[in-house]
Amino acid sequence: MKPLEGIRVLDFTHVLAGPYATMILGDLGAEVIKIERPKIGDDSRGFGPYKNGESAYFANINRDKYGIVLDLKAEEAKKIVKELVKKSDIVIENFKPGTMEKLGFSYEEFSKINPKIIYVSISGFGKTGLYKDRPGYDMIVQAFGGIMSITGPEGGPPVRVGTSVGDITAALFSAIGILSALVVRDRTGKGQFIDVAMLDCQLAILENAIMRYYIAGEIPGPLGTRHPSIVPFQAFKAKDDWIVIAVGNDNLWGKFCRAVGREELIDDPRFKTNPKRLENYKILKPIIDEIVSQKTVDEWLEIFLKAEVPSTRINTIDRTVNDPHVKARGILQKVKHPVIGDMLIPKLPIMFSETPVDIERPAPLLGEHNDKVLKELLGYTDEEIKSLKVKGVLG
Repeated sequence: MKPLEGIRVLDFTHVLAGPYATMILGDLGAEVIKIERPKIGDDSRGFGPYKNGESAYFANINRDKYGIVLDLKAEEAKKIVKELVKKSDIVIENFKPGTMEKLGFSYEEFSKINPKIIYVSISGFGKTGLYKDRPGYDMIVQAFGGIMSITGPEGGPPVRVGTSVGDITAALFSAIGILSALVVRDRTGKGQFIDVAMLDCQLAILENAIMRYYIAGEIPGPLGTRHPSIVPFQAFKAKDDWIVIAVGNDNLWGKFCRAVGREELIDDPRFKTNPKRLENYKILKPIIDEIVSQKTVDEWLEIFLKAEVPSTRINTIDRTVNDPHVKARGILQKVKHPVIGDMLIPKLPIMFSETPVDIERPAPLLGEHNDKVLKELLGYTDEEIKSLKVKGVLG
């Protein structure tokens, strides 16, 4: 068994934050029923790259789900939703604030139908506060939450983080919240409402930036690859390419100095401790630049590996995907999609000893499981399903 087998999720999500959260639940074994709008479906079906007319973006984050299409404005569709709520454990949505309420799908309404329901709402700014009605995309939250102000080259303009951390952190915290609520429900028999704001999640992962502002009175800015409080802990240019060297403590500083043949730097009063190295960063950085520039990345990696100095090449995606360690871990799984064909997809990065999880199903085609869900879960007949399709209730 997978960890969440027997748990059913009613998935009203679209684009990334919500679908990533339900993807996690599906990978863990929950039965996820994704509801999409007729004809168009999830917005991310329109995001590339494409193969054979299908979005690989959508297929990547919507695996391990069943897909149905409903016109949620139709009364018969609302009836179907409420019947599904009775048989579900979790409802999750990330519509524009107020959308679910207008449809009659609020937590208050659903909890009357099923008091055990766990209802998760993901939004840009949350259900309370001055900006609760504002729409939120990843870029909006990265900008408002401050993470763009500390990303990029030193002295340079703000830079968006290279992956959608606003969406993905909200998804991760949503999954944590859901798992916690399931534990509480086991104790009390009651469901609950979970309000996840993408902005809150961005603040939660700012690490030491808020401390540097509140405690040290400093407004952090971008530092490129450099760590704001550990030295040396950044990328350096070797003879042929870039290498990251991460000297996380004074013991590693000694190992680094011996590895590069500069033992005299170990007890140099300017560099002996991390606070001193941080204070004298502008003096130390050129010294290390000169040292590192003398050899290639491969030469340095061989030296540092023997010396137990944390270091790595800055890989491009092709290098990472094809690295023998990555292959040995089995984190990338080949999944056969009915239209796209073979896809290489990162699976859930949690290695369970007793309940291993692999990707079981590719992402659904639009409306692929209409008949299956209505027949098997709700007992609809072929004639009833045909009638709903004719009326446009089912896409």
